[in-house]
Amino acid sequence: MVAKGDKIQIEKLKADKDSIVKFDQVLGTFTDKAYELGKPTVAGTVVEAKVLKQGRGKKIEVLKYKAKSKYRKKIGHRQAYTEIEITKI
Repeated sequence: MVAKGDKIQIEKLKADKDSIVKFDQVLGTFTDKAYELGKPTVAGTVVEAKVLKQGRGKKIEVLKYKAKSKYRKKIGHRQAYTEIEITKI
């Protein structure tokens, strides 16, 4: 759930810094008085966000190991992300 002004990190998008991204497949909306859930999406609802930066997360290390065979393999992975700020719902 997001609100106007929230800054979140999502999976990497093909968008430039300072560009506007629109999400038209919204699963649900919530206001002070009521909420609306889509079946499967809420028709006519659009969320706009501004791209703040593209980046990569912290490195996680994966270790593969097999006993009695001297097999060890260490692999690192950094997930790419896009940081956005919600500007309009």
